[in-house]
Amino acid sequence: MNLEEKLKQLPKDAGVYQYFDRNGKLLYIGKAKVLKNRVKSYFKFTPKLLPSDKLSPRIYKMISEVESLEWIVVPNEHDALILENSLIKQLKPKYNILLRDDKTYPYIYINLNEDFPRLEITRRVLKDKNVKYFGPYSTGARDMLDSIYEIVPLVQKKSCIKGKEACLFYQIKKCHAPCEGKITKEDYAKLIDEALGFIYNKNKLISKLTSKMEEYSSEFRFEEAMKLRDRITTIKKSQIQTGMDLATNEDIDLFAISIKDNKAALVRMFFRDGKLASSNHDYIKPNKEDITIDINEAYERAIVNYYDNEIPLLPKEIIVAHDIEEKQEIEEFIQNKFSKNIPITNPKRGKKKEIVQVGLNNANELLRLSGATSKSVYDEIKELFSLEKTPYRFECFDNSHMMGQATVGAMVTWEEKFVKSDFRHYNLEAKDEYAQMRETLIRRVESFEKNPAPDMWVIDGGETLLKLAIDIRNSCGVNLDICAIAKEKLDFKAHRAKGSAKDIVFFENNGEIEKLELLPTDKRLQFIQRLRDEAHRFAISFHKKQKRKEDSKISLLQIKGIGEAKVKKLLLYFGSFENIRNANKDELKDVLNEKDAILLQEFFNTLKD
Repeated sequence: MNLEEKLKQLPKDAGVYQYFDRNGKLLYIGKAKVLKNRVKSYFKFTPKLLPSDKLSPRIYKMISEVESLEWIVVPNEHDALILENSLIKQLKPKYNILLRDDKTYPYIYINLNEDFPRLEITRRVLKDKNVKYFGPYSTGARDMLDSIYEIVPLVQKKSCIKGKEACLFYQIKKCHAPCEGKITKEDYAKLIDEALGFIYNKNKLISKLTSKMEEYSSEFRFEEAMKLRDRITTIKKSQIQTGMDLATNEDIDLFAISIKDNKAALVRMFFRDGKLASSNHDYIKPNKEDITIDINEAYERAIVNYYDNEIPLLPKEIIVAHDIEEKQEIEEFIQNKFSKNIPITNPKRGKKKEIVQVGLNNANELLRLSGATSKSVYDEIKELFSLEKTPYRFECFDNSHMMGQATVGAMVTWEEKFVKSDFRHYNLEAKDEYAQMRETLIRRVESFEKNPAPDMWVIDGGETLLKLAIDIRNSCGVNLDICAIAKEKLDFKAHRAKGSAKDIVFFENNGEIEKLELLPTDKRLQFIQRLRDEAHRFAISFHKKQKRKEDSKISLLQIKGIGEAKVKKLLLYFGSFENIRNANKDELKDVLNEKDAILLQEFFNTLKD
């Protein structure tokens, strides 16, 4: 069925539509209150089917490439917005705007129901009504908290109060031991007020840390001084310095976007009780770099992505730096998600107009600084592989096993640095290298809905594994670049340990696989090697852990008189081999007879020796 016939079949329901090019590559995902009206508005039908003359240059170029169309009907426009946002994050269409960062930010919180509360970090909404939140923070939350606990003698650990006995923290004067009643609730509340003062006024915290850093330096404690210096730098990054007070107690979230040379900077500022509590920023880029950024779509992606997460601390008003077309739809989305009416406004005068200008000034400065930097390794990788867009987020995959035992897969993630919270391990069933990589990649693809695809995959393997990864990518329709790195085969062996083989990079170019042999000094190769080596290390460490578990089972079965039935009995009781190993004789006697318990304990003692 051709495109014109498909357009005639469009329903009058709400839904999400998808445009594809002649090769079946996804171009764009959009939403519509009435699919028939919205999609047809992109086209003119006489004298023949062409893009509408009313389209922007960006959309006109996109429609010129459209060869086929699919749609998904949903009950209402609200559901269409949610589905559109989810599919864009998963599939990364060529003409949609993507945010590099749409994660849930951490908050600092305190539970005021507790007699001796602590400051802690969360990314979730906690059910207790007496929980007070501060944030969100894109950076610096942990550094702020660590600093406050060093300066203010609060309860240092969750377990301290339960201990009922003063510990080392009391002896080193970092805690007043409320566990032994050495401080009253009223006096402890004053310490909490002091700690909160550092959160409300970061300059006060920075000043205190600076004094402490200078003190360490004068005492020749340079390592501790450097640690504080780095902490001060991180805390300073966590907030835009405005010196501005709204002169009200309002809670406001501000979104400001500035666009220059087809790159956009997004600044978010969070005002609580009329004061700037925190701020953060992201860069917005189109998925293809010769496509212009639409300001309305940029705001929609920014706001919907942010409020699509759990938000512990909601504002009373959202301020945007520009008038946006989709304002009512976004307000309805937030209303449906949080059961709270939060208006979106673009102030034209007064204090709110001033803070909008502060946000725009910071966005402009971010664009100026990003434009002043020299060509990055990411730009060079884009040129090397002739990619449509510059990759910033990478995932690298490797597998590990020993003679078919403890087979595992590993994925490491890079975005400006290794993002260890996004590393993943996989226990695998497959026996050969090809099937293991296939199982690893399929399991990663299955998680795209919760954790969207990166810009690029790096596969530890050769041409065959690269083709496998391409097939898996194509089967799910995501826009994702892929390369592979493998050791050159010498006498059919890679000689990884001896270092006698060179690394070869394979990549996809117009449907064909090409091979590159780069110099060892090439920084593009070194970057890919760094990803591969970290994936290899991560896979090996997990493999060793799993192998030790299997070895424990084998070791138990090798003990004379301990058969498989007794091993199963032990596992059912203790839950793991590690627990069996750590059990004493009396605990083992609860499961086995005394003779077997002694046998096991003697065996484990010999392993320790």
